[in-house]
Amino acid sequence: MIPSTVRIVDVGPRDGLQNEKQPVATAHKVELVHRLQAAGLREIEVTSFVSPKWVPQMADNAQVMADITRRSDVRYSVLTPNLKGLEAALPTRPDEVVVFGAASEAFSQRNINCSIAESVERFAPVVALAHEKGLKVRAAISCALGCPYQGEVTPDEVENIVRLMKGIGVDHCGVADTIGVGTPRRVQAAMERALKHFPIEEVSGHFHDTYGQALANIYACLEMGIHTFDASVAGLGGCPYAKGATGNVATEDVVFMLDGLGIQTGIALDALVDAGAFISEVLGRPPVSRAGKALLAKREKVAA
Repeated sequence: MIPSTVRIVDVGPRDGLQNEKQPVATAHKVELVHRLQAAGLREIEVTSFVSPKWVPQMADNAQVMADITRRSDVRYSVLTPNLKGLEAALPTRPDEVVVFGAASEAFSQRNINCSIAESVERFAPVVALAHEKGLKVRAAISCALGCPYQGEVTPDEVENIVRLMKGIGVDHCGVADTIGVGTPRRVQAAMERALKHFPIEEVSGHFHDTYGQALANIYACLEMGIHTFDASVAGLGGCPYAKGATGNVATEDVVFMLDGLGIQTGIALDALVDAGAFISEVLGRPPVSRAGKALLAKREKVAA
């Protein structure tokens, strides 16, 4: 069942950087996207069209999209949490838009003050307009393995929102372990529910490494034949519910593992490490990626 090729969506420019407290210059965000596509990434989540009041880091969303030198073989996606966000995004010509909903009722109520069903219904006009404009819509199911408020999230709860997202017509279902508490068998149980409603080509995993389980969880998905995963260059993006913990799994670590398995990604690891080192230097800290740090140290030793 293990696939021979894997598609990686790098979410560092959006999901990673939006968690950063210090402002990141537009030019640096654009340079990061350029470095990622030069390294072989063909799916990049670039920015988010949300209110700058809530996410100041993404206030330059339109400028970032305008300044990117686009490649015809790269898909550029943006997060659009509502119809206003999509309408603002459309002039910037994204290839794909992302909507999100929680598998946890407690999380939905605490964060957006409405039920899961109500949150998904709000996305119905977003999906309809995106399709009218010829755009693919990817749904991200947050808190699919655990919730900071209610604790464990069951496969039944995951299937509930997967079914609702399917009902409004989303094209792709991404299952996300937002707080990084998932373990391989539990991840497989959640993925089985998504696969009941979406073809395997349109199911992906998004794993945080809070408890060091992200690579194991990706491997568990590979065993099921799942071959699309989100990752974040240099491990950008913390976990807001676990102080000091790592967030998104680092793209470098995922690529290193896949290379070792003989699985093709089309990504040049050395160039990817350079991209991670670049944005980490901009942020004034070393990369979170274990593979990135090890390969950079190896280079220094060889150079010495």
